[in-house]
Amino acid sequence: MNKRLNCFIPAADLAQVESTVKALKASELVKQVYLLVTEQANFDALGCPTIQVDSLVSSNTVKAIAAHADTDYSLIYTKYTTLELGYFALERFLFLADSSEAALTYADHYKVVDGTRKANPLIACQDGSLRDDFDFGSVLIYNSQILKQAVASSTEDYPFAGMYNLRLAASCLGSIQHINEYLYTEVENDTRKSGQKIFDYVDPKNRGVQIDMEKACTAHLKKVGAYLEPIFTPIQFDAVNFPAEASVIIPVFNRIRTIKDAIKSVLIQKTNFKFNLIIIDNHSTDGTTEAIREFNDPRLIHITPERKDLGIGGCWNAGVHHPECGKFAVQLDSDDVYSSENTLQTMVNAFYEQNCSMVVGTYKMTNFDMEMIAPGIIDHKEWTPENGRNNALRINGLGAPRAFYTPMLREIKVPNTSYGEDYALGLYFSRHFQIGRVYDVVYNCRRWDDNSDASLDVVKMNGHNLYKDRIRTWELQARKQLNKKK
Repeated sequence: MNKRLNCFIPAADLAQVESTVKALKASELVKQVYLLVTEQANFDALGCPTIQVDSLVSSNTVKAIAAHADTDYSLIYTKYTTLELGYFALERFLFLADSSEAALTYADHYKVVDGTRKANPLIACQDGSLRDDFDFGSVLIYNSQILKQAVASSTEDYPFAGMYNLRLAASCLGSIQHINEYLYTEVENDTRKSGQKIFDYVDPKNRGVQIDMEKACTAHLKKVGAYLEPIFTPIQFDAVNFPAEASVIIPVFNRIRTIKDAIKSVLIQKTNFKFNLIIIDNHSTDGTTEAIREFNDPRLIHITPERKDLGIGGCWNAGVHHPECGKFAVQLDSDDVYSSENTLQTMVNAFYEQNCSMVVGTYKMTNFDMEMIAPGIIDHKEWTPENGRNNALRINGLGAPRAFYTPMLREIKVPNTSYGEDYALGLYFSRHFQIGRVYDVVYNCRRWDDNSDASLDVVKMNGHNLYKDRIRTWELQARKQLNKKK
């Protein structure tokens, strides 16, 4: 059998990498195993050449791999843990890579978590799968010729986004194929719950990484014709006959422990305009309905939809199409609270000051008792006037609170889902209009065990990510068409 594969394996010490190297060398497909080392160590016993690299993710490392990619395919392993290949896994990888002429092939696999092996299915990579945390697993099989072309096509230096930029560049040269088969086992060291992981990308200490990722994504959007210049359609806030200047919208289902705090934080707001609070009670059964009725305030509008098929987005539609809805609709999740009595005034002011169709605020992460927790204050600095509308295709969220110019929201409708509906709105609005920003903390994002995303299994996480990637794909297509018409 031909030696068709070179393997590039991160190596920290002999014990960590020994069994992985042994298994790869036993395959008749493997020509050479290269060890990617960031520090000096003695690997002579393995008989493998070493490649000195600065990190596993930089463009310098990608260039070094490309320089040694002299076989049909290159296997890049991305973890400092033992890799256990499945039965004839490499044969299966290469057979399907050959059949599809893929630029990059990846596969479902197993993860060992706390000593237990668990299935880890992945999702298909779409054109809109632009987020830099897309899960390909830890085994990447690149067509070596395409890998070399992708490296040669980029002249930028990416200290953090080298691997990310590689797969973006490769996607322009060939397909990315997902194998729905469990072809290997890896050890998982990050055992945090889903609700703890989702804020990694906005952790302030990762700001340098985010800037590098943004640069790579923006270059890719320009290459594929989806980049938008910072030229925005102006807004005329001339809608009339609104009963109030603003409405706070709270969809709620079974939040007896938090709904009162949310309501109180709205009713104490101090504004120079008329506002109200519209709560869409989605048929709660735990006492939430009764708790809402305890508030005797004419500004509180409590509605229960006749329909029973509404997600969070559907509840938002019921709220913004209510005849009492104000000119601006401002979000508040039933878990959370406004952090000061000035939040509503601050958000509405931003519409007029920045001439925007949507405003995104700054929030503070807290525990149930409103005490700040890591990563602290989340300001979403990626929403810049210059490039926020492009970077929005890479990031996985918008920030909070979110507020919208109601006439526009009524026109386009909110997707009737319970995940990603706000992201879809943000992408659409940013396609045409400026997104306003408030950098003062105006919102407390309360993290506790009953959050809807606190502890999702892999199947639910895949469903959420697949939908968000689909949203990005639709938006990518729309922006390409928009540019063609210019």
